[in-house]
Amino acid sequence: MHYALIMAGGAGTRLWPVSREHMPKPALRLYSDESMFQIAVKRLDPLFKPEDIYIVAGKDHSQVLSEQVPNIPLGNFINEPMGRGTAPAIGLAAVHLATKDPDAIMAVLTADHHIGNEDVFRQVIAQAIEAAKADYLVTLGINPTWPSPEYGYIEEGERLSEFENFRAYKAEQFVEKPNSAKAQKMLALGNYSWNSGMFVWKVSRILEEFRIQMPVLHENLMRIATSLKEGNYDEVLAECWPEIEKQTIDYGIMENAKRVAVIPVDMDWLDVGNWASLKTLLPTDGLGNSLRGDIILEESSGNLVIGDKRLIAGIGLEDLIIVDTSDTLLVIHKEHVGAVRGLVERLKREGREDLA
Repeated sequence: MHYALIMAGGAGTRLWPVSREHMPKPALRLYSDESMFQIAVKRLDPLFKPEDIYIVAGKDHSQVLSEQVPNIPLGNFINEPMGRGTAPAIGLAAVHLATKDPDAIMAVLTADHHIGNEDVFRQVIAQAIEAAKADYLVTLGINPTWPSPEYGYIEEGERLSEFENFRAYKAEQFVEKPNSAKAQKMLALGNYSWNSGMFVWKVSRILEEFRIQMPVLHENLMRIATSLKEGNYDEVLAECWPEIEKQTIDYGIMENAKRVAVIPVDMDWLDVGNWASLKTLLPTDGLGNSLRGDIILEESSGNLVIGDKRLIAGIGLEDLIIVDTSDTLLVIHKEHVGAVRGLVERLKREGREDLA
């Protein structure tokens, strides 16, 4: 059978002060009446039944997330005691699924991406499942629309001839976020796609890659797998998880794995990673301002202003991002959206975790 795993961890600090330790980014209703997490779950219908959808999240976030999707069984929420990166999180989910169904195929999906064409998304997931049945580790590539330095890239090699009904290519290499010049060169070559961070594979296949490439993590995962059968899961997880090193699935597994396929796709995709990317999803007025709340702007253009507690008024503003919450006001130029994460780290260093 095939199962969906939605990755709902991560701090989402680049969308501070709305995204907080107690309110993770996927749970936010940023551009819709539904949260990004609710949208991510809904788009899986009818490809996955609710009981076949699993979620990995921080232990402090599972409750707020589960309340948003009451059709997903509570037992399908896999809680990380603390964040350890995508590789351990995926490995943890893999042992849960392997215990239930050793022949499981697992689609690793995101909780905080915008996908405008959901029909195409479901179609490409079905194609990736077919490729996974042939023992490929499949990654979804996004056909790039501009030379973005904000995304990783995947080089597409020769087309895989065994799949006649869809385009799948050998993944030659994973490229870390490039500078603008390198991104322009890759875009001009025409055989690179953005790394979406979404994957499909057999659970047995990815666990074997963990054994080969990340043996220490694999050893801990096998301890956890045994505990699922012996009934002392919580105790074993609490004991071994803090000792597990942080690592991403790209660095830990994908860069050196064998039989990796990439399926490039156009599906109106966007990683809603910061305030600038969110602005592209919101309606604008005639001067390019995106406003949510009681906002009055005059002689202003290109701004994003969000607030729901009081009137926000501005005159002569240009390319600013203003986010007003009950305890924090953020004002930054759009060119500095990447620095928000550093602000959050500073708050933590200064002992102001209540605002982080």
